[in-house]
Amino acid sequence: MKKIVKRYRAFIIVLSILLVLTFINKELGSKALSISANQIKEMLLVIPPIFVLLGLLDVWVPKETMIKYMGEGSGLKGVILSFLIGSAAAGPLYGAFPVAAVFMKKGVKFMNILIFIGAWSTTKIPMFLFESAALGSQFAITRLLIDIPGIIIIAFILSRLVSKQEVDEIYERAENL
Repeated sequence: MKKIVKRYRAFIIVLSILLVLTFINKELGSKALSISANQIKEMLLVIPPIFVLLGLLDVWVPKETMIKYMGEGSGLKGVILSFLIGSAAAGPLYGAFPVAAVFMKKGVKFMNILIFIGAWSTTKIPMFLFESAALGSQFAITRLLIDIPGIIIIAFILSRLVSKQEVDEIYERAENL
């Protein structure tokens, strides 16, 4: 029981705060609970398809193939593939992290994982199309041309700043998921 409470303590604390808020201000509490329920519903609609695709990726793509195309010796093709996969992805950013964990299990280079997460968060194709229509293609292209080198620079710096031991620990935790 203590283990369950410890694991879900953040959820229990937030739920308690929401309940107290509801008693203090019923309208505000109801609105907060409604927003929370909508977010949970959205997550439940997004997460299952991601996990199905991850299961297929895990079974269909051999580790050797992932290492060849996105591992330590992949070079520029690993960077480009990381960008393409991240940019083609759909869904909110929290969907990228389970994918990154599977990439770690498959031996993908740490820098390529960082590029993938950066691409997922900033260079999605649907977002580019929306920006082109709403803000103009000049803005969308300019933002994309700034984001791409920015993502690479940030991924490079982070991969150098994080020690080999820390990277190994991150990969080990991903293996145990």
